[in-house]
Amino acid sequence: MTEALAAPVILDARAAETARRAKLPLEERFYELEEDELEFFKQETKIQDADELTKHIRAVQAEAYLVHPYPCIRRFSFTKLKISRYPAYQDLLRLGRERKGSLFLDVGCCFGNDVRKAVHDGFPMDQAIASDLRPEYWDLGHKLFRTTPEEFPVPFLPGDIFDPNFLQIAPPATSAPTTSNPSLKDLRSLTPLNGRLSALHSSAFFHLFDEAQQFAVAKAFAGLLSPEPGSVIFGSHRGEAVPGVRSMDEPQKFNHSPESWTELWEKQIFEEGQVKVWAILREVARPDLDHVPGAKFYLLVWSVTRL
Repeated sequence: MTEALAAPVILDARAAETARRAKLPLEERFYELEEDELEFFKQETKIQDADELTKHIRAVQAEAYLVHPYPCIRRFSFTKLKISRYPAYQDLLRLGRERKGSLFLDVGCCFGNDVRKAVHDGFPMDQAIASDLRPEYWDLGHKLFRTTPEEFPVPFLPGDIFDPNFLQIAPPATSAPTTSNPSLKDLRSLTPLNGRLSALHSSAFFHLFDEAQQFAVAKAFAGLLSPEPGSVIFGSHRGEAVPGVRSMDEPQKFNHSPESWTELWEKQIFEEGQVKVWAILREVARPDLDHVPGAKFYLLVWSVTRL
């Protein structure tokens, strides 16, 4: 479903491309923690003084920005407890409590704040795994949360989701595997997890790709999901009321609408009747775009649940 939305502002393509390629300076004004985020970081880092915590987070941000100047690093997206804001998050925690051997994968995990939040709230640590293209961010996650791999032993798998050596795409499973789950700490690719995941979370990931690539990622995720009813894929990424290409991007990226996203999963990726999709658009504040008159930014928040 879609709330009433204003038409998006289309920026001049050349100006947008110039801004995208430029390494914009870090600004403290983008740093703002909600009350629950502040409490979470205090508990996880053991830094109780708010000023000291701010200095610590900004120092790690500066290191991360040297790895790659992603806009999400610049605006402190890694401090946001995105995963816990989604309705499907409660399904994830319930699966961790009630389903024996439930496995949870966070794709595009960056610093790992989302998987850490899930573990903090009770999902079994030894049944969680994280993956991203850049291992440097996972290492910086240990620095951010002041842990070692021994203290927070959730396995991390670096890899490219499009690399068949990292993940061989399988069709959606129709029956549960007859063998036991693999040892997560011994995995070298995601392929052994096909048909086994009770939950998969991925935010700020799909919008990095064009339409065909998003279709391929959706197929890959569908193959990883367990066929047991209630198994869920969920997350958020940039969306629009009308699906289409973001013309200012090079290479061009694609934005889905709630309707096109629902059709993708219910009619193209899975067979009709296999899953139920929930998807809405939410307008979110982007202070880093406040120099663009009338600019609006929408997140597509969604879940795909096996029936």
